[in-house]
Amino acid sequence: MKEFGVLDHVDAVAVHGFPLDWNLWQIQEWPQKIGEIATVTDLPIWVSEVGVSTFGAEEIQVWGLKRTAELLLGNAPRIQWYSLYDLPREWEATTRHREAEGSSYYRHFHMGLLRQDGTPKPALEEFLRHTPAMGLVQWFHFEDPRLDDAVAWMKRLGVTNMRTGLSWADSFRPNALDWFDRQMEALADFDVTVTFCFTPQHRGMMPHHTSPPLVPEEFAEFCSTMIRRYAPGMTSASLPTQRASAA
Repeated sequence: MKEFGVLDHVDAVAVHGFPLDWNLWQIQEWPQKIGEIATVTDLPIWVSEVGVSTFGAEEIQVWGLKRTAELLLGNAPRIQWYSLYDLPREWEATTRHREAEGSSYYRHFHMGLLRQDGTPKPALEEFLRHTPAMGLVQWFHFEDPRLDDAVAWMKRLGVTNMRTGLSWADSFRPNALDWFDRQMEALADFDVTVTFCFTPQHRGMMPHHTSPPLVPEEFAEFCSTMIRRYAPGMTSASLPTQRASAA
């Protein structure tokens, strides 16, 4: 990114880490990982997704959250814990290979501080000790019935910043803007980091949500439209399409 000048057009570098579930490094290596990135950029380094599943035992999540807070608070200006809710078992986890990932796939369903039925796991109490310094990640599916309860929980926990997504694929659904408006209005009291994600099958080079777009400008226009709609305070020079033309 540095070689191609990408870092000249961003305000922070975001990293994810799940050393107790998916990464091939240990949890105590977090400061080293942050330090490695700091050697190539002076930008703030956000940990925009970090978490521990309860796939093996709920007690592991308690320990992992506490240790993560010890290692990261003070070393990264923004830390967002994944996630508030367990993914419902009736839904699919949006991953590259799904069930072919073996047990790695099923860990996606156990990342929440709340169980699928909304009851708290033991780690919720530990998380409460670290707000508002630690934020949350919560992905909302199209017309997600958990939205209002999630907002209530985040306010109760003292969360002030959170990360979620707006799906390019969902933008082709009927009434998509109504749902996007409802979601973003519900989250208006938080400092929200939005990820623009998920390629529509009919607009990808392959029919897959991770596919590069057939026409990159179409994805850029979706991003620009969402920024204009939900972050109108940004100057026109900050919009992706404007940056591209300036470059």
